[in-house]
Amino acid sequence: MGATSQIVNRPAAAAIAKGASEPKRHAALVRITHWLMTLAFFALLISGCEIVLSHPRFYWGETGNVNMQPWLNLHLPSSRDTVPTGYGYVLPDANGWSRYLHFQAAWVLVAVGLLYVLWGIFYGHFRRNVFPAPADLSVKAIGGSMIEHLRFKRPGAHEAWSYNVLQRLSYLIVIFVLFPLMIWTGLAMSFGFDAAFPLAVRLLGGQQTARSLHFLVTILLVLFLLVHVVMILVAGFTARMRAMITGRVVTCDRSEPKF
Repeated sequence: MGATSQIVNRPAAAAIAKGASEPKRHAALVRITHWLMTLAFFALLISGCEIVLSHPRFYWGETGNVNMQPWLNLHLPSSRDTVPTGYGYVLPDANGWSRYLHFQAAWVLVAVGLLYVLWGIFYGHFRRNVFPAPADLSVKAIGGSMIEHLRFKRPGAHEAWSYNVLQRLSYLIVIFVLFPLMIWTGLAMSFGFDAAFPLAVRLLGGQQTARSLHFLVTILLVLFLLVHVVMILVAGFTARMRAMITGRVVTCDRSEPKF
């Protein structure tokens, strides 16, 4: 996401103004973990869609089957002939590779995400770049930022060095709420995890509730991704992508970042 911001990276701006060597917009570890998690997320999304096709129905509680009323029926053809979908054909069963890929990509995401979180905590990345300043948590500041987002206002040049308040809040929710919930609900669908940690599954309301929550969190993450990409396009796709790949923001002179 990339619209306006009230928070400016003052050390970076000061260094450029003094003619010093330009600082990196994104640290190397941030860039590496960003792209690794992006690849893992897409692998999870593709394999997860294939897994859903094995039973495109969702239930609440501990159990769920074709003899029960689902709270959500996706009305998609299934890869299993035991699921009554109303279609006169069954999709090819690709549960083998999809489940292997889903499992492997999930552990890549967990490992890389844990590395990012630990680094962000101990090296002050979250404190400097993610947690919003108290002044930016006012109703006026948040409301103004929302209006600018809805107007698709292009951010100013200085804002290449900092996240705006909506970005910071959304990143905090994704990093510390949605992804942990995604991992928890994913583990809760495992019979081995249920046997070892039954309380963790019961707290969610059962394995079928965990599956439903897993699906809903996936939708939220996909919506976040779509908004994130749209805001990058609005802010300047080439410049933002260059910053996330090389770490640097292109400048027209030594005093102001250029888009």
